[in-house]
Amino acid sequence: MNPILKNILVVILGFFIGGAVNMFLIKIGPSIVPLPPGIDPMDEASLAANIHLFEAKNFIMVFLAHALGTLVASFIIARFAASQNMRLALIPGFFFLIGGIMMSRMVDAPTWFDALDLLGAYLPMAYLGSLLGRKK
Repeated sequence: MNPILKNILVVILGFFIGGAVNMFLIKIGPSIVPLPPGIDPMDEASLAANIHLFEAKNFIMVFLAHALGTLVASFIIARFAASQNMRLALIPGFFFLIGGIMMSRMVDAPTWFDALDLLGAYLPMAYLGSLLGRKK
């Protein structure tokens, strides 16, 4: 297969699987750490209106979803890309970071969580995923 085409397909696959990991953890999060009553985690308006009811424990699964989704996407790209594995594996970190910034502007989460999420869940996890997935 053409290496450029393979790289494009691997990046798309990495984004898809990383996004699926993220959504899976967001969906199962409330069954592990219950949310305050009446909040729909998949509804931005519900989150924005009720974020003040969240306790620190309610942010654990959100952080894990963002961090592990990015880690998995970067790992897959680093492992299976035809060339420039490390460079390509950092792409999900930047794009997911942009999404995280947009979400932090839409939902008024506590500043400590926004800082932890934006500084710890995206670029560091993309770098770690690229290291774990690199071919030896």
